Amino acid sequence: MKLLFTILLFISHLTLFAQADKVAGDYALTMNTKEGNVLEYKLTLSADGTFFFHHYSNILKGIPPEKNYYGKGKWTVENNLVSFVSDKQTDLDEKHTLDFSNSKARFHTKSAKDKTDRIVKTRLQFLNSEIFWMKRIELLKV
Repeated sequence: MKLLFTILLFISHLTLFAQADKVAGDYALTMNTKEGNVLEYKLTLSADGTFFFHHYSNILKGIPPEKNYYGKGKWTVENNLVSFVSDKQTDLDEKHTLDFSNSKARFHTKSAKDKTDRIVKTRLQFLNSEIFWMKRIELLKV
């Protein structure tokens, strides 16, 4: 019985690691307006469970026109739902000011069961965040 339990536990851990490897990588979104304004979002999810985020905006009539925002912390995935946490003591400083705690994003990819020719871009869609401008943002895997 102990052997069976150990085997089941081992298999469940392999499944979790395989899912994390699938999600890990670089994600980005760039938006340009007709007026020449630029918004860029870049997120790196490392296989070790850490993340780094950079947001760049160049709003021509903004004061100042160019702004950079950074965030970092840890991430986990369960059932295609990625959860983010930023430790106020170690992750937040003068440069890294974005607190991603309580942020959640859905991981979307083409299902292995889908045998059609349709193209489904791998992406992260933020569902909830205390950073108000991150809600509903979709970042595509690069």
